[in-house]
Amino acid sequence: MQKNILLCVSGGIAVYKAVALVSKLTQANFNVKVIMTESARKFVTPLSFQVMSKNDVYYDTFDEKDSKVIAHIDLADWADLILVAPATANVIGKLANGIADDMVTTTLLAATCPVWLAPAMNVHMYDHPAVKRNIAQLAEDGCSFIEPSEGFLACGYVGKGRLEEPEKITQIVVEFFEGEAKKG
Repeated sequence: MQKNILLCVSGGIAVYKAVALVSKLTQANFNVKVIMTESARKFVTPLSFQVMSKNDVYYDTFDEKDSKVIAHIDLADWADLILVAPATANVIGKLANGIADDMVTTTLLAATCPVWLAPAMNVHMYDHPAVKRNIAQLAEDGCSFIEPSEGFLACGYVGKGRLEEPEKITQIVVEFFEGEAKKG
C-alpha cells in the first residue's frame, strides 16, 4: 500500500535539496504533498514541488482548496509521516513552543502521525543553547530527528548543519515503513 508523506519545507538555502527529496520519495513510490513557509517560497517556487509531487502545494492557511475540509487538519490526518526538511531554527523553535502562525506550524500541531525533523542551519546556530533546548523539547514531545551532516555550508563555514542528502533521507523513510510492515 502506498504511504503518504507530508513534506513541510521551511525557508533556508537547503530548500533546493527538498525539491530533490520530493523526487526521490516519489520515485520510491510514496505519495507526497508539500506545505511551504513564506520564507521557503523566497528560495523555490511552489510550482517546482507541484511538478515533482504531482500534487497541489499548500502555503496559505486560509486558502482552502477543498471547501469540504479544513486543509491543515485534513493534511495532518492524511499523512502517514510528516517530514520537516529543511527544519530551520525558526520552525524548530515555533514547534517546540506550540506556536502555530502559518500553514506548516498549524498542521504540525494537528498531527497524530510520526513527525520527523531534518535540521539545516549554520553550525553556530545548530550549536546555540536555545536551538539545542528546542530540539530536546521536541524529542521529549515524541518528534524524531534526521541529523544534519557535516561539510561546507552556504555561509562559507565548514561544520555540522547541512541538510542530510535526499537519497539518505529517502532511505531512512523507506526503512522506517519496512520496519512498520514487519511489526504489523
